[in-house]
Amino acid sequence: MKIQFRPILTALAVIFLTAPPAFSQNFSIDWHKIAGGGGTGTGGTYQVNGTIGQHDASGAMTSSQYAITGGFWSLINVVQTPGAPLLTINYVASQYVVAWPASVAGWTLQTNVDLAASAWGDYLGPVFNNRVTNSTPFGNLFFRLKQ
Repeated sequence: MKIQFRPILTALAVIFLTAPPAFSQNFSIDWHKIAGGGGTGTGGTYQVNGTIGQHDASGAMTSSQYAITGGFWSLINVVQTPGAPLLTINYVASQYVVAWPASVAGWTLQTNVDLAASAWGDYLGPVFNNRVTNSTPFGNLFFRLKQ
């Protein structure tokens, strides 16, 4: 029995040449992050697990009481005191700005070089309209509001 390859090849060529084109999907990777390390940060009754790495391309993640901004080797942080006004920190023109709503009175800004409860002390620099602007310090520096 002799097999005729020519009709088979012709049939296959017709099938492949008349098949509808396949289009790719419009998927994209809008951003990515290189991160490493990781660990746990605790304060009072709250705990955060995460990694450190490249600064986030977006702004802060916020809720009605809390905000968190990602970053790498962040040395200046705010500690949100339960029941206190929202305390924010921004980096503007090589300086950091710590602020809370100007309409809020009766709160004192405090600083600390670590999160030990006994090391907190009143901020000694000038405060204008519930706003503090300073150069970046060497080492860690934490801020909180106390009533």
